Amino acid sequence: MEKCLFCEIAEKRIDSKIVYEDEKVVAFKDIYPQAPVHVLIIPKKHISGVTSLEEGDRELVGHMFIVSQQLAKDFSVYQCGFRLIVNSGPDAGQAVDHIHMHLLGGRTLQWPPG
Repeated sequence: MEKCLFCEIAEKRIDSKIVYEDEKVVAFKDIYPQAPVHVLIIPKKHISGVTSLEEGDRELVGHMFIVSQQLAKDFSVYQCGFRLIVNSGPDAGQAVDHIHMHLLGGRTLQWPPG
C-alpha cells in the first residue's frame, strides 16, 4: 500500500507543525484552519476511516479523545469550549483517507456546522 499523506506526516517525511506526539498519535496544526485553534489528531496506525475501525481499535480511539482534552487545555479552549469533528466519507468532507479528529476552538462556533 502506498503511504497516505497523514502516514507521511506521522513518519515525519512531510513537514508539519506538530503540537503533540506520543507512541500512538500525532497532532498537528491544520494548514487550512477554520478557527483560531484547528488541530488534527491522527493515529500513527493507518486506519482509512470510521468505517474501517475494528474492535481492537477501541483503546486507540479513546486515546485520541484523551489527547484532545489535553490539547484543549494547551490551547486555552478547555474552559470556554471546543468542537471535535470526525468526518466519514467524501459526502461528510473527509479529504484524506486516514481517520482523524479535528479540534476547533478559539471563537464562537456556529450550529449547524455545514
